[in-house]
Amino acid sequence: MASAHAKYTGELGVCMATSGPGAIHLLNGLYDAKLDHQPVLAIVGQQARTALGGHYQQEVDLISLFKDVAGDYVHMAATPAQVRHLVDRSVRIAKAERTVTCIILPKDVQEMDAVEKPPRAHGTVHSGVGYAAPVVRPTDADLRRAADVLNAGTKVAMLVGAGALHATDVVIEVADVLGAGIAKALLGKAAVPDDLPFVTGSIGLLGTKPSWDMMMNCDTLLMVGSGFPYSEFLPKEGQARGVQIDINPKMLSIRYPMEVNLVGNSAGTLRALIPLLQRKPDRAWRQLSRTTSHTPTCGPERAVRTGMACMRRSSAMACQPLNRRRRTAPEARPGAGHNAHHWTPSRTKKRNASTTASVGTGGRPGPGARLAIRSISSATSPAAFGPMPTSKPKTRKPEGGHSIPSGDGLQRVLKAAPWSHRSHAHDRALAVGGGRCAGARG
Repeated sequence: MASAHAKYTGELGVCMATSGPGAIHLLNGLYDAKLDHQPVLAIVGQQARTALGGHYQQEVDLISLFKDVAGDYVHMAATPAQVRHLVDRSVRIAKAERTVTCIILPKDVQEMDAVEKPPRAHGTVHSGVGYAAPVVRPTDADLRRAADVLNAGTKVAMLVGAGALHATDVVIEVADVLGAGIAKALLGKAAVPDDLPFVTGSIGLLGTKPSWDMMMNCDTLLMVGSGFPYSEFLPKEGQARGVQIDINPKMLSIRYPMEVNLVGNSAGTLRALIPLLQRKPDRAWRQLSRTTSHTPTCGPERAVRTGMACMRRSSAMACQPLNRRRRTAPEARPGAGHNAHHWTPSRTKKRNASTTASVGTGGRPGPGARLAIRSISSATSPAAFGPMPTSKPKTRKPEGGHSIPSGDGLQRVLKAAPWSHRSHAHDRALAVGGGRCAGARG
C-alpha cells in the first residue's frame, strides 16, 4: 500500500511492521518501490536492546536485512533523543532520492518517554523538517546539441516512461513538432493517451507490433524518463542517433548508446527544447515509409491501425483450451497476478484523465493487489461497494493449505490480523480468489 500510495500521489508512502517476520514481510513491497524509484519510509520494530545478540525470540539483524533495499538510509534508534533526526532525515532522503529508507525502533525504546527537543549538548543533533524539490534543467549547450540531433532525423521515435507521467501535453507537442511516434514503457502507460493515432502503445515483452516496427525502422530515438530494460526491442546499435532525458544521471545511456544525455525534469527539459526544434513538414514517416531495399514498411500511424486490426482478429480466434487474448477486463482484474500484468499493457487503452499504475522493474505480482486496492479506495468510498453480506463467512481450503475466508470473512481476517501482517493476508486471500475490495482496510 505504501508503494501504491507513492505511485498514485507522488507523495511519501509510509509503512510499519513489527520485528522479525513482520519486518521481513515488507521486503517485497519495498523492493517494488525501490526499483520503480518511489519514496517510501519503512518503520519497523525490534526486540529490546538488552536481548539483542542473545539469539532471542524473533531476533533478526534488521540493519543487514534492509541494507540493500534501504541502503540510502537505514538506522536503529538507541535512545528517544535520536528519533527526531532519524525521522527528519529518513523522510527527506526518501523524497530527495526517490528511494526507500528505514527506521528501526527497539521495543524498550518505544516504551520510553518521547523527547521532543534533544538537549543542547555535545554529541546531539538538532534537525528540522521540510523538503522542496529543486528545478533540474540541462545547460543551453546540451539542449542545442540535442536539438541538432532531433532536427537532423527524418524518422523519429519516442519512448516514454514513468518520468513522463506529468509531462503529457509537452510530450505530445514535441511528437507533433518532430512528426514522431510514441511508444510507452510499462510504467509510462498513463503518460499519453492511447487513442492518439501516433501512439503505438506498449513496448517489449508485453508490447505491440506497431511499437516493434517503429523501433526497427527509426533513425532517431528520443527516450524520456524511462529505464526500459530490454535493449533487444530498441533500435540496433548504430541504427539510430539517440537523445535521452532523465532526472537521475545514473539511468542515462545504459539501455542504448545515446549521443546526447540530458539531466533534468522531463516536462521542464522538453519545454526548454521545443523552441530549438524545427517542425518537420514531411509527415511520410508517420504514414508509410520505405527502407533502402524499397520494401514498404509502416510508419507509426499506419502501424497502429494495422496492428489493432491484427489484435482484434487474433482475439476472435477459437483456441483450445483458451484464447488468452480473448480475456476481458474482469478476468484480467488488477491484482490478479501475471495474467493481468501481461494482459493490461497491450490490451487496454489509456484515455485522457485516467490514471494507471503497475509493478514495473521488480515484476512482483504481489504488490499489484495493493495497487488495485489503492486505486479503488482513492476513487470511491466503502459505501460504493454496498453492504457486506451478513451470512456466516464461507471458507475455501486450497490444496495443502489453511482455510482462507472469502466475502465478509476476508474483512474479518483483515481487521483481526496484526497491522504488519495484513498485506500478507491480502495476498493470500486474493490469490485464492475470495474477498471483496470493501474488506481491504489494511
